[in-house]
Amino acid sequence: MNFDEIIDRRGTGSDKWDQMESLFDVSPDDGLAMWVADTDFRVPQVALDAMQKLVDHGILGYSDATKPYKDAVCWWMENRHGWKIEPEWLLTTSGLVNAVAIALDTFTEKDDGVVLFTPVYHAFAKVIKAQGRTVVECPLVRDGDKYVMDFEAYDAQMTGKEKMLILCSPHNPAGRVWTKEELSEVVAFAKRHDLLLISDEIHQDLVYDGYKHVPTALIEGALPRLITLNAPSKTFNVAGANCGHVIIPDEDIRTKFFTRKKSLGLSPNVFGVKLTQALYNEEGGKWVDALCKYLGENRKIFEEGVAKIPGAKPMHLEGTYLAWVDFADTGMSAAEVKKRITQDAKIAATPGHVFGKGGEHHVRFNLGLPASRIEDAVERLQNAFADLQ
Repeated sequence: MNFDEIIDRRGTGSDKWDQMESLFDVSPDDGLAMWVADTDFRVPQVALDAMQKLVDHGILGYSDATKPYKDAVCWWMENRHGWKIEPEWLLTTSGLVNAVAIALDTFTEKDDGVVLFTPVYHAFAKVIKAQGRTVVECPLVRDGDKYVMDFEAYDAQMTGKEKMLILCSPHNPAGRVWTKEELSEVVAFAKRHDLLLISDEIHQDLVYDGYKHVPTALIEGALPRLITLNAPSKTFNVAGANCGHVIIPDEDIRTKFFTRKKSLGLSPNVFGVKLTQALYNEEGGKWVDALCKYLGENRKIFEEGVAKIPGAKPMHLEGTYLAWVDFADTGMSAAEVKKRITQDAKIAATPGHVFGKGGEHHVRFNLGLPASRIEDAVERLQNAFADLQ
């Protein structure tokens, strides 16, 4: 659990480091990669041991979602999140964006509306538009140091053409951990407008002291219209294994999803299956607890440091390792803010407009780095905006 270790990812095929120059004009030689949502931490040793055992076996043939794999997911959900799931509810996809795409293809038609509470993870809108569906943006409202939902406004927006709601819980990019009461309102909203509810809970394990992730499935009335998505990818930094869990309690919805998935010829990734088995246990849980404590310190360093920049307002993170900073009160244009961050601070971070309405003037920073790099990032940002101080 040496999260302080600096691991050089340059030249390894890493999206995060090897694409930062082409996308942000920030050289990996002297820049910091704080954009795409994976961490710079080595995966737990138990996962590396499992991979070595698989390689030593020497056969990497077709894999199936085996009983030990499903048992591991069931154990994790019950012991870490208080949700007892049945093995037959579980389907496996090549990551969660793949799962969203299959759900859209299965349960919606061209021009149907798909509701998003924006700003939100940008891949949702990309997939919705790519399939010829309509993105219906319901903007979140900033209430002090957090976002809240305005269901009275959202009800007024609905036209009857909406067929699906995609929820991000915990929320990316702003790090909200929705409360049970808020989730109850989401479920009621979906029921009022007869929306299939997709709950992306990929950040479920990354929650800080004082907050608790509540699976949407535990909300009364949710199960007849719910598809829950999660994965070990963000938690353990194994996104390259492309293994997503789709949990569907309702038999009719599950059968339709499975039938469409089968027609696409998709099968589980052997590495993803074995990694999940290796990580979803008590040892993996101890590693996650240590990670969350470490990330909590990174959060403190970053939020306190950035808040010293006049006009910069970091939203307090309740979960995830993705910091959301509002630069509107600096009086600068988004282009000027981007220039200072990329060219002066030499940091590659994600511009807020890609997350939809409400993301303008914001920037998302990945805090899943060794603390020394977070301290470096804060110093770079303070220097880049030094004339405001």
